[in-house]
Amino acid sequence: MCKVLGISRQTYYYQPKLVKNEAELEEAITEEFVRNRKAYGTRKLKQILANRDIQVSRRRIGRIMKQRGLKSSYTLAHFKNHSSSCNESKTDNILARDFRNKEPLEAIVTDLTYVRVGKKWHYICLILDLFNREIIGYSCGKRKDASLVKRAFTRISYPLTEVQLFHTDRGKEFDNQTIEEIIGAFGITRSLSKKGCPYDNAVAESTYKSVKVEFVHQFRFESLEQLELELFDYVNWWNHLRLHGTLGYETPIGFRYQRLAKRTLDNERGYDTPSEAASFI
Repeated sequence: MCKVLGISRQTYYYQPKLVKNEAELEEAITEEFVRNRKAYGTRKLKQILANRDIQVSRRRIGRIMKQRGLKSSYTLAHFKNHSSSCNESKTDNILARDFRNKEPLEAIVTDLTYVRVGKKWHYICLILDLFNREIIGYSCGKRKDASLVKRAFTRISYPLTEVQLFHTDRGKEFDNQTIEEIIGAFGITRSLSKKGCPYDNAVAESTYKSVKVEFVHQFRFESLEQLELELFDYVNWWNHLRLHGTLGYETPIGFRYQRLAKRTLDNERGYDTPSEAASFI
């Protein structure tokens, strides 16, 4: 009949597909975008939706974000020239940009950043474990000094005796007797970036960029008390909920539990080295 009527068989067998209603998907994308401080782009939204058993491509997510006017805060550029005096200590750069530490507390890094509170500048100090990019210590205050760093150390819930290396840039706030007493008391080795080289402390620099985009620029702080409360909430989100591309889109706490659980299992099976465990798998 197709030959007689002069039509193609493909046209005869064609069945139109119903257009799926994307309302639920749009709501899910919007919900996760807002829940995660409007910081996620298509990559992380794709992963977090997959965790909810919603399989969708990045292109489709990007199209829906554009339709709904959802723009990641990372697309907004911010710049402020901020200089400080330099620590002229002869301490070497022992870390040497080796940011792929495999053991918890093998190396911790820190730096400071500024935030506007009312009409004055305040400062934030974060201490990170390179093992899983977890913020293990934090503080905020009115002054950029050693006491701010010391308060961040007091927030660390892990044994400081297990910390092997403490790396910072050459800011003067890290060049004082208070810091030397802390690291000396717990037998921690000191490491300093080369002068004028932010790449030597790249993980801390990258973290503070995220903090500024996801936290500092999202709020208008009117008091130090408000900053402390919001910072507590942000650190909790960073450690327990935020997906990290460096960790294979796991959260820092989830990554830590996974690695420690795997290590315990390997020990129970009697594997002394990772290669032995790999051969069994």
